Amino acid sequence: MRRRKLRLALVAAPALFSGLALGACGSSASDSLGHQACVQVSRSLKTYARSQQTSGAERAKLVSQANVELREALPQAGLAASSDTDWQALAATLSESSRVAEGNLVTALTAQCAETLS
Repeated sequence: MRRRKLRLALVAAPALFSGLALGACGSSASDSLGHQACVQVSRSLKTYARSQQTSGAERAKLVSQANVELREALPQAGLAASSDTDWQALAATLSESSRVAEGNLVTALTAQCAETLS
């Protein structure tokens, strides 16, 4: 009986450590994707801020460009969120960008990306 437990432990230990190592890799990959999304969000927020300093056609052009930049962050945020729940809030906020004006998302996006961009 004791031999059996020892054999089971010897078989299970490598699997356990492999799982832990792969889990760490997944977290690193999701953090990288989340960071990429936040870099794109930052670019969008800067474009949006510039739009608020202009008017007319230039403002409309910059707001449109900021929206495109914001939506380009969604795939990376979605992938990051699928393997790490820390990124789910960012992915959810970005998914609202097609229905909610960027100006209403600035505070949330800034907070959600603050840590990774600091």
